[in-house]
Amino acid sequence: MPPRRRSVLLALLSIDAPGGSQLTILDELKRVILSGDAPPGTPIPLNEVAEIFGVSRIPVRESLKTLIGEGLVDHRPNLGYTVAQLTSAELHEMYIVREVLESAALARAVELATDEDRQRAIEANQLLEQSITADDPREYHRQSREFHMSLTRPSHMKRLLHMLDSAWNITEPIQPMVHVAGSDRETLHSDHRKMLEAFLTRDTATLLDIALEHHSRLNTVISSIPTDTGLLAQSPRTIAE
Repeated sequence: MPPRRRSVLLALLSIDAPGGSQLTILDELKRVILSGDAPPGTPIPLNEVAEIFGVSRIPVRESLKTLIGEGLVDHRPNLGYTVAQLTSAELHEMYIVREVLESAALARAVELATDEDRQRAIEANQLLEQSITADDPREYHRQSREFHMSLTRPSHMKRLLHMLDSAWNITEPIQPMVHVAGSDRETLHSDHRKMLEAFLTRDTATLLDIALEHHSRLNTVISSIPTDTGLLAQSPRTIAE
């Protein structure tokens, strides 16, 4: 039997000092998972993670339980912990959730946005433009999220924004925008420009119409993500703690 490969996740962990708190362990594991550098299905070996942090298995296991609850980690008996995988249907489901939550936040955000909020949205769009010009898919993915959040944060709907943030997080290990064609990213960004214009002019109806069209386009685009790369699960998950 060939030797088991060392999990790529272990090399990505950044430890300031051994013996970190459970919160430190949780935050670091979450940072690595959300970065997309440890793709879905990546093993998270409990013993080795504990050894790296210089702690017992208990705080690591508790951190992983929290991440299971957030939809970022899977656990299967006898197989251990892995970065969570979504099926194609589950990925589409999360985009539907994001669409519903974002639409509710946008309607309120337009009414409450200040000049500072509008300037932040302009700056977020500029960074998105730069990622398009540089043909940097990873940066585009990151800045796309920041742009959408710049339009919804002014709503000040804290619970809704928390749910929206969680929905985004669940899809982050896949890094969807990294795996779509550059032409699709450019088309999606044309929607962003129109959304920004409607946001700046406080045209709620137009903004919601464009956002609806944008999400419809997103669902078509993510359908092009290959299902044979290991990024997506072939069958629904059975989650166990």
